[in-house]
Amino acid sequence: MQARITALSTHVPEQIQTNFDFEKSIDTTDEWIVSRTGIHQRRYAAADEFTSDLCRKAAQKLVTECGKNLDDVDFIIVGTTTPDQEMPSMACQLQHQLGIPRAGALDIKAACAGFTYGLILAQGLIAAGSAKKVLVVGGETLSKVTDFTDRTTCILFGDGAGAALVEAAEQSNILGTLSGADGAHGPALYLSTRRGIVNGQPILTDGNVHQDGRRVFKWAVETVAREASALASKCGFSIGEIDWFVPHSANRRIIDSVCQQLEFPTDRALDSIVYHGNTSAASIPLAIDLAQKAGKLTKGDRLLLFGFGGGLTYAGVLIEWDW
Repeated sequence: MQARITALSTHVPEQIQTNFDFEKSIDTTDEWIVSRTGIHQRRYAAADEFTSDLCRKAAQKLVTECGKNLDDVDFIIVGTTTPDQEMPSMACQLQHQLGIPRAGALDIKAACAGFTYGLILAQGLIAAGSAKKVLVVGGETLSKVTDFTDRTTCILFGDGAGAALVEAAEQSNILGTLSGADGAHGPALYLSTRRGIVNGQPILTDGNVHQDGRRVFKWAVETVAREASALASKCGFSIGEIDWFVPHSANRRIIDSVCQQLEFPTDRALDSIVYHGNTSAASIPLAIDLAQKAGKLTKGDRLLLFGFGGGLTYAGVLIEWDW
């Protein structure tokens, strides 16, 4: 059997944080934020709302909005950097909260590549005959690990979740995958509460996200452009034959720079950056859902999803949209 994505849904919290709200607390302006990131606003979870809550609500919409049944899901994969607890896992909590009788449960920590890594793992489980129906979720509450005194990072992050159902089928709509990592750049993007060293370099252990923006920007543009092109070629296509490019919504400047490197039209790059900010593992499903609801997608469109982030990690999935 082959793996087929059959549904996708998302959820974001109610609280909106605009750029003008930041003007009241840090030295910044709406114009500065928009010009450098493309972000106008982002959503924040409430004080008593956590990653598992957002993931659960996204998954429940697979039932209420997409008409899917989750009772027979036999494996749950959650990509997150911001779990409620280190243990139990978000996947185990979802298994319980969704009332799924029996399912394997696994969290993966691939940061902003978490959702695409999850799709790749789901495909492998189904191809191996180890599962027939896999729930893949990417969810984050980055507002809870943000240093709001750091004006270079606090403006970036938002909260949200996206869920996809991957099922065994005679024909797959996953055309190809690619994944990799570059751990040498670990100190460029990290979140630590314990050891204060990565690759021999001192880091902060304050439980907040820290980023060397210039270093990550340069790595992201070079890596995503190179590997996205490699994935298209691996699947027998040129970049020009891809209908929609869906990179992780880290920063609009990164997306535009990657498109320039690929000679791919920027208006064919889907993102969730404008109204949701950088939601890490949730950004790609949010971008797809926004495009779907806006009527942009047509059955048979080829979407090249590409996640990249802390680790540093990257993973691409080329799919044919048909749900």
